[in-house]
Amino acid sequence: MEFEAGDRDAVGEILHYLGAASREEPGCINYIAHFVEGEVATVLIYEQYVDEVAVEFHRAAPHFEQYANALYKIMRSRVVENLDAVN
Repeated sequence: MEFEAGDRDAVGEILHYLGAASREEPGCINYIAHFVEGEVATVLIYEQYVDEVAVEFHRAAPHFEQYANALYKIMRSRVVENLDAVN
């Protein structure tokens, strides 16, 4: 996700709360937001869930609507990549 540089503090605060709440969800293995080094306003969020049901639970959670929608309102662009783990 890319944001305006001036939004960095607000983005960090939103991600702090979104990450904490998301990690408490059933089926969430990991949820970690990162600012990309050297890129003031670029964020990478690494999320892991046990299955698609857990992903849908996450997307329907009240905290997701509150915090993710706040991010969507101020982000400039977003790329989503879904990954298959190598076991």
